[in-house]
Amino acid sequence: MEGMVDVSNQGKILVLGASGMVGSAIGRALVEKYGKEKVLLATRDSVDLRNQSETRNFMFAARPKCVFLAAAKVGGIYANQVYPKNFIHDNLGIAINAIEALYDSGCERLINLGSSCIYPCETTQPIPEAALLSGALESTNEPYAVAKIAGIKLCESYNRQFGTDFRSLMPCNLYGPGDNYDPTESHVIPALIRRFHEAKVDRLTSVEVWGSGKVFREFLNVEDLADACILASEISRNSWEKLIESPMCSHVNIGSGERILISDLARMLSDIIGYDGEIVFDESMPDGVFEKTMDITKISSIGWSPKISLKAGLTTAYRDFLNRL
Repeated sequence: MEGMVDVSNQGKILVLGASGMVGSAIGRALVEKYGKEKVLLATRDSVDLRNQSETRNFMFAARPKCVFLAAAKVGGIYANQVYPKNFIHDNLGIAINAIEALYDSGCERLINLGSSCIYPCETTQPIPEAALLSGALESTNEPYAVAKIAGIKLCESYNRQFGTDFRSLMPCNLYGPGDNYDPTESHVIPALIRRFHEAKVDRLTSVEVWGSGKVFREFLNVEDLADACILASEISRNSWEKLIESPMCSHVNIGSGERILISDLARMLSDIIGYDGEIVFDESMPDGVFEKTMDITKISSIGWSPKISLKAGLTTAYRDFLNRL
């Protein structure tokens, strides 16, 4: 494709948050493409990005030229409601410390990972990038969303003031290998995988699912996201600036382009897992917004599209759950 660059020729490639689901997927894809000698995988054991001095020491020792910032504190509705301070504090700290240290140590290209929760709860569907800051955020994960918005605007501000090449990608709901299956901190897909599996093993006659099941969501396999991240890192600066159109709207959506009712998702998972009991929806629990799907016109315009169907991806995710837990 015209306007592409080989980032491995520019220096060391660094993945921050390499032990998480997103970071590990990006790391695998980078190693497969460029070789493990070109890629540095940093986990929380390598550097605690919430600690400013530790972060600076690590970046100045590594001096990476292309960086994927996938480190974050993440969780589902329950965790966001119970630990709001942790979500805003930790994610703000990660963004501020990492981006400042990367700039000071000579990083030439940054891919900053955000989340679809940055968008208002009432907005156009599918959601265009320009919807950012056009309305109120969804209350259940507002602290996390505010921190992620701050990360986008921090990248924009460095670009405008210092001429850096810091880029942000906003994926829809993600799932896949390396997901978090903790019953209190997981997102909807890993939570349902664990719940249906345990119900099958324990031979329960019914499984309770939070919410009405009557809301729409969009899901993307994390390996498809990794492909999009690498493509975004390889586009020349001139091509990227044409894509985003405005330095004040510098992020690009990544999604599957398809939506599904949570009730249909639950039934699909129960079939894959082999649970044949009743699914009961607890309407006293929050649904979140009625619909959240991403407008992926921009990323599609440069030749990217997801390759993994939801059913195939969920089948692989269940195998990952069995292998790990």
